[in-house]
Amino acid sequence: MINKILQLNILLLNLLVISSCKNIENLSKQICIGNDPNFKIVAHSDSGFSSFNRKVVVFGIDIYAVAAVEDVKLLHAANVMAQYLDNDEDRIIDNQLVLEKMLDNKAFLVMWKKESDLNINPPSDRLGQDLGNDETNPSFVSNGRIGQFDAALEEVLHIINNAGHSYAYPQYFGLHGESQLANAMDIARGGKFLNIPNSYPDNAWYTYDDQTCDYADCQTIEYLYWALTSMMGAQENRLSDIGHEWKLNTKYLVESTDSTIFSLLTNTAYKMPKVLPDGTYRH
Repeated sequence: MINKILQLNILLLNLLVISSCKNIENLSKQICIGNDPNFKIVAHSDSGFSSFNRKVVVFGIDIYAVAAVEDVKLLHAANVMAQYLDNDEDRIIDNQLVLEKMLDNKAFLVMWKKESDLNINPPSDRLGQDLGNDETNPSFVSNGRIGQFDAALEEVLHIINNAGHSYAYPQYFGLHGESQLANAMDIARGGKFLNIPNSYPDNAWYTYDDQTCDYADCQTIEYLYWALTSMMGAQENRLSDIGHEWKLNTKYLVESTDSTIFSLLTNTAYKMPKVLPDGTYRH
């Protein structure tokens, strides 16, 4: 009887903690343990991230969040990262070399609510990426890709490609002008443009025009994202939203138009993900 009472009290205490964690103001005072079966939200004291009150660790990769980031979105980002790295969800990393390079680069993701949250100084030996709370939409894939796009599908992939693939296979995915990725991108842009042109050639299908995005370590990463996620089905029915940057929004269009990048991404040596994450790793 005493054990049953004790168990009931523990259950009530857990419910109280979970309830209070829904109040954003309380997040700065306590760390909430999420209800995800695979990942836990924990406190940390990592150098350079004092303004981020908690994190989730995915296969050794840190995902930090400020207090105002919702638990469900933090855990969603963790699940998306896990599904990209273990795409068949057999608990074995698909490409161990890519993960090792991410760990060597001390890769991280930071989740923010306000842009001022990004005024941080992480250690210089760490490679990172950011993801906004309000641009994260856990229901995008499960709702049949309807509604606001889920930026976690983009930003999580960016850090994997940047800190992982570009270092694991510099000849193929390196963020420099001589990699096979860059060569494919030159074809997709209709020429080798080290600076954003005033206008792209009519035959270009990758026409990203952000002046702050330089050739080597930004244009290449964006191109890789567009091609790979289109092959996984993320961009279907989004042509009206993305056509000013990317025109090959389906796997068929990538395969039939951009054979260079399609061959690179389907080469089994690199074990690229084939299934679009939905944020439910091994659920």
